[in-house]
Amino acid sequence: MLGMLGQYPWYTRIDLRGSKTFLNKVRRLIPDCPTEGKLARGVDCGAGVGRVTEGLLAHVCTTVDAVEPVDKFIQIIRDSSLKRDGVVGDIYTLGLEDWHPDKRYDLIWTQFCVGHLTDKQLAEYFVRCREALTETGVLVVKENQSTDPRGEDMFDEEDSSVTRTDDKFRALFKESGLVVVASELQLGFPKNFRLLPVRFYALRPV
Repeated sequence: MLGMLGQYPWYTRIDLRGSKTFLNKVRRLIPDCPTEGKLARGVDCGAGVGRVTEGLLAHVCTTVDAVEPVDKFIQIIRDSSLKRDGVVGDIYTLGLEDWHPDKRYDLIWTQFCVGHLTDKQLAEYFVRCREALTETGVLVVKENQSTDPRGEDMFDEEDSSVTRTDDKFRALFKESGLVVVASELQLGFPKNFRLLPVRFYALRPV
């Protein structure tokens, strides 16, 4: 399952380590959120082949649902040992713009998958996530950040995706009734690869 970025195992190690560290910090910031042990239910939004589910979420949640629109990726999750063992719960073969949660989550993890949504679709998605959080639940967004010198979003004409600025994300969070509990950059990626900055946001209802 640790595919998608499998040709860059060093990237996956750094990425997952950073995510675990960030989540541990966030759990200590939320009143009444358990800081030890597993959360009851999480969901991996834009799950791909389950890299984040396997490498992170399965270790911090008893049950992890998955949302992913690509059938061949979903099949890998369905065939995984985590699904057979009951760690992976419900699987939704949907894009984020079409996912309407029907349960409450302690953790909604959204990583490297919102670039194909319009600002309107993304704001609506955030609203649905906000409404699907438990009393102590948190939405984590981990995405590339625009480095445009004019401070604008960057558009990729090849795949019609957008890389948003920090300001744009924060405006969308505010519009969606979410407050940023914590935010930081992912550290540890080699500078010679010239990767885009990656930023975490931990979000709670206002």
